[in-house]
Amino acid sequence: MAERDPIERLNDALERGEPGAPGAPDERIRALVALAGRLRFMPREEFRTQLRGQLEEKAMAATTATATLPLREGFHSLTPYIIVPGAARFIEFVKQAFGAEEKLRVPTPDGSRIMHAEVRIGDSMIELSDGNEQYPSRPASIHLYLPDTDAAYQRALAAGATSLHAVEEMPYGERSGSVKDPFGNHWYIATHHGGSHIPEGLRTVNSYLHPAGADNLIEFLKRAFRAEEVEVYREETGGPIRHAKIRLGDTILEMGEAHGQYGAMPTGLHYYVPDVDAAYRRALEAGATSIRPPADQPYGERGAGVTDPAGNSWFLATPLAARPT
Repeated sequence: MAERDPIERLNDALERGEPGAPGAPDERIRALVALAGRLRFMPREEFRTQLRGQLEEKAMAATTATATLPLREGFHSLTPYIIVPGAARFIEFVKQAFGAEEKLRVPTPDGSRIMHAEVRIGDSMIELSDGNEQYPSRPASIHLYLPDTDAAYQRALAAGATSLHAVEEMPYGERSGSVKDPFGNHWYIATHHGGSHIPEGLRTVNSYLHPAGADNLIEFLKRAFRAEEVEVYREETGGPIRHAKIRLGDTILEMGEAHGQYGAMPTGLHYYVPDVDAAYRRALEAGATSIRPPADQPYGERGAGVTDPAGNSWFLATPLAARPT
């Protein structure tokens, strides 16, 4: 018999008023049940209904974030997908500048372009291809954590990048600098000061968005993909978002409001979800437009595509081995 859905168990626990309900899926949901037990006798039914909805949303987010999908080595829930003019030259750039390792290259039948390629940097993957009429070039912003920012910055310049920001010590405990590569991508290179050169919760490669309207994009991500706010920083109350961390599955997506030389740069993101059909449907309901509806793919995934209100392309996927039955 299949294990009961965690939300169903949370519902049952709320109905019975059992703070210590056995079978809660993990400590976070047990804590939610305990909170509901303490508050269940609040007099206003409206309050109880609102509380229940919030608890269910948090439980769903916890379940989604910890869902285990059978992904290939090096892949996580979220992977940047960069579409560039000259994918072969881009691969050589990331090899020279950042020590990337090419893992896969699929050329067009005539060999003139790259239809799909994958490179690995540290613990992360970057997917890429040459642009075409259907998928024109879409550069990206990448927050890249490496052991030696100064060396990587100099290698990037030697490989043809231009400086956006010279390397310096930052007040938040990192040494960082940034460059723009010959293909238009921004690389925010950093070394974290601490036990590891990568801060807790982040990876070697981290997608960084600069939307015009970061608040609206975050609300879309919550509705469409059950995203969770981890951190939101503003210089003043009600001001624009300067930096935010948003959890999607097992990955943190970073973003900050478009400003100055860091303007809006809609990009591509490959997002693995437990149920691509449900994610696609929620995304459309939240305001996305369709690129392509869900369909099984010959490379072992069920995939779909949407464009969010900020113009980013989301290539949604569920490995067929994990497809809900």
